[in-house]
Amino acid sequence: MNNLLNRLRLGLAVSIAKSITFSVRFLRLGAASVLPGSIARRIEPQILALLSQQVKNGVIIIAGTNGKTTTALLLYSILQRQGYRVCHNSTGANLENGLATALIESSNLLGSLNIDYAILEVDENIVPKVLKPLQPRVILCLNLFRDQLDRYGEVDTISKRWTKVISTLPERTVVIPNADDPTLSNLGQQLPQKVLFFGLNEPEHYLEAIPHAVDSIYCPRCGHSLDYQGVYLSHLGDFTCPSCGFSKSKPALESREWGQILVGLYNKYNTLAAATAAIELGVNKAIIEDTINNFQAAFGRAEDLVIDGKRVRILLSKNPVGTNETIRVVTQSTDKTTLLVLNDRTPDGTDVSWIWDVDTEKLVERGGTLVVSGDRVYDMALRLRYSQKSIHSDIKLIVEENLPRAIAIALEHTPTDETLHILPTYSAMLEVREVLTGRKIL
Repeated sequence: MNNLLNRLRLGLAVSIAKSITFSVRFLRLGAASVLPGSIARRIEPQILALLSQQVKNGVIIIAGTNGKTTTALLLYSILQRQGYRVCHNSTGANLENGLATALIESSNLLGSLNIDYAILEVDENIVPKVLKPLQPRVILCLNLFRDQLDRYGEVDTISKRWTKVISTLPERTVVIPNADDPTLSNLGQQLPQKVLFFGLNEPEHYLEAIPHAVDSIYCPRCGHSLDYQGVYLSHLGDFTCPSCGFSKSKPALESREWGQILVGLYNKYNTLAAATAAIELGVNKAIIEDTINNFQAAFGRAEDLVIDGKRVRILLSKNPVGTNETIRVVTQSTDKTTLLVLNDRTPDGTDVSWIWDVDTEKLVERGGTLVVSGDRVYDMALRLRYSQKSIHSDIKLIVEENLPRAIAIALEHTPTDETLHILPTYSAMLEVREVLTGRKIL
């Protein structure tokens, strides 16, 4: 009787959620990526567990500060190419309600799932909450950086919570951490489960110096300063501890043997993470390589568009490390027009003090035209002015509160043979895409 009631409640929750999804999308009120799951969880609080346990080959969780959406999409594409049926929270809704919505969308009206894998990108702060109901087969731990300081604590707090919860999972669980991140390398070395590391072995890509926006340069075991042979980005690099002997774990794949998706060294990490997982799941290497070579960017993540005959590249920039890396992409090009859009809404984090940890001096130093917009346009403009004064650079700084007008101005200043780089925070990225793809530029 209890099983029957549970099935009826699950079916009711799923049916109502699907009705909400249809209504929201039919009325063009949004993507319906969160609300259906929220309602369904009120009707059946155990819906995450009830749906995820039906996934034939298991759930794959992708967690970390940067790179979740791109890595998830790459792994999703690889598994689909192999012939698997895969569920994926492709909208990027990575809290409990978004995860539930993604699973519901792949189920029938009775709450039955017929899929091989579920790839779920998960917000780093809720990983401890969802591991028990999801019981993942694979966990990819991409990186841990400071992000949205009004919501989260420091990276060591998050990593300790991850370690505590992951260690309680079955030993058959496969954990794939970033070897170049000291915190995650240490996490992997402490776990009883099967652990496969990914990371770089390409010293030619070392930065000249450890950047200002760095989070974990101290040994996670003894607290001593780590000895870095070199860093690739932020605190990710080749390291040892001269005090206790802790050192970087050995990656499962040789990074030089693999190409990468999209631009930026950070996307090499995303590539290696997905490839390591795919090989562990038995995917043919030729399929992995071909998928990498033909990969298309997720929206806003190194996404290239053509607007009015001019190339536009959108590079999501939502925290110090991510923004420093997108600035590196910009400065390595010959393009001289950049639009920065800073918002402080809930998806972005309401504390924008992080922009003072960004190496905007490198962007200002190259000259050219910088256009700024967004809810906190004057904060960003002030940051750039300070950079300009510190290095005495000759840039053209244009401040425009109205986003469509700012985009139009930036396009006007972009020659036809160059690319306009747009560096927006998350909510700003959605607005930018709406302007660019949904209606004419002013």
